[in-house]
Amino acid sequence: MARTVLFLCTGNYYRSRYAEELFNHLARRAGLDWEAVSLALAIERGRDNIGPMARQTIDALTIDSIAPLGASRMPAVCTHDALAASDMVVAVKEAEHRTLLVTRFPGWEDRVTYWHVHDIDVAPPDVALGELKALVEALVQRLANVREAAVPVLLN
Repeated sequence: MARTVLFLCTGNYYRSRYAEELFNHLARRAGLDWEAVSLALAIERGRDNIGPMARQTIDALTIDSIAPLGASRMPAVCTHDALAASDMVVAVKEAEHRTLLVTRFPGWEDRVTYWHVHDIDVAPPDVALGELKALVEALVQRLANVREAAVPVLLN
């Protein structure tokens, strides 16, 4: 059974969806037994989001020849069960998401890894998604290194 990383953002429309799709693509390519999902901490704040996934997210994935498998899935809200079922939780911007975790999921705010990737109102997509790409690539590499360190070496 695959282990799960949960990416959180405000509306589950742009940043977390990019991280989810990129992580799953890279994890499959690396043969990792990990799968990413993504959810919203404040889905009601995404009232201007149109459709299931931001066009900028789809475009960035397409540039890297990644077909987003979840492009038709509408944004979804985070739940206690989703947090509890995850092996790792990453919120894409601490300044936005720590307070939401404190108010909506007390006790989880210190159990989450925080990144510092701005939303589209602060950073253009090429900058924000470029930062996310580097962070996701580093995470996948770290998980691959952990897996390799845990595999026993057989000597002939």
